[in-house]
Amino acid sequence: MNTTGKTCQQNLIGEMGKRWVFLFLLLEFAYFSISASGYFSFDTVQMILFYGTEIFLLASAELFVIITGGIDLSVGYVLGFATVISSKLMVVFASLGISPIGCILISIVITLVIGLIPGFVNGVLVAKLRIPPFIATFSMLGITQGISELLMQGIPAKNLPILAGSIGNGYLLYIVPGQALSFFHRPDVPRGVRVYEIIPNVVVFAFLFIAVFAFILKRMRFGQHLYAIGGNIDAAARAGINVRKNLVAVYMLSSFFASLAGIIYVMKYITGKADAGAGFLLDAIAAVVIGGASMFGGSGTVWRTILGCFVIAVLETGLRMMGTPTFDKYILVGVILIFTVLIECFFSNFKK
Repeated sequence: MNTTGKTCQQNLIGEMGKRWVFLFLLLEFAYFSISASGYFSFDTVQMILFYGTEIFLLASAELFVIITGGIDLSVGYVLGFATVISSKLMVVFASLGISPIGCILISIVITLVIGLIPGFVNGVLVAKLRIPPFIATFSMLGITQGISELLMQGIPAKNLPILAGSIGNGYLLYIVPGQALSFFHRPDVPRGVRVYEIIPNVVVFAFLFIAVFAFILKRMRFGQHLYAIGGNIDAAARAGINVRKNLVAVYMLSSFFASLAGIIYVMKYITGKADAGAGFLLDAIAAVVIGGASMFGGSGTVWRTILGCFVIAVLETGLRMMGTPTFDKYILVGVILIFTVLIECFFSNFKK
């Protein structure tokens, strides 16, 4: 084979390496469509989006930190911390006679502000005190878990405003064929009349924030600075980038996403739990790696990370519909993670 032919072959294989996740996702969906009754449907796609919302947000949070060469192990328990704070606040404000919508909005704002504190502490520990991200965020995991447990005293929150559940389990669009079309509000119809529900509210809210920060990461100076810091932190500092300030900001952003995920959890399940996000950390990190981001920093995109999230969410939904025990998912996610690393190592030999 001449040099030109060999180069074309290497480029072709390299391009396949960049897109193998798409193929894997299609094969995964095809398998469950055959194996799980009723899987291949629009309702299943919406179920994947609904149950995967927290993973989408936590993976986005993790991506920003990983791009800088760090890691945030606290996001799962920051999510739980946010569920505790927001649910407790809703109950307190409701007892004061504040309207349901007022309870929800005030609680969300206060929770998001308080939720920045773990990220700020993580950022200061990593950027200014030079504590390794693993140690700093692992310590914050324990702190947020402990505070959440103290606040809850082992009893999940209850008596939240009914409106919270209506919003969290509602849809953007309701369609009654030939009769009505309604946004955000389910129309009253006689029993037996089919109402088509299109796009869960929580998915709309989550992807609005994800889209904004995807734009920031790709198009704005802050995003470019994060890639520079992850690529070579010393060179970034010499180029005039305020490394400490950006690292503090990125850990605060991670906590913001985790807190937002916690609020969405409360709206979906009408409760707050200290361990609500305990099982999401592996999924979030796996999604980032499957999406092609380097754990050494300097690379990764939001939308490829979302693709990695779909790999996890499709797997989880398929196993749930097949009646497979939950712990099997963790085994398979671990296997997929190892498989991803091996695939990336193989195809890296053919990249330019």
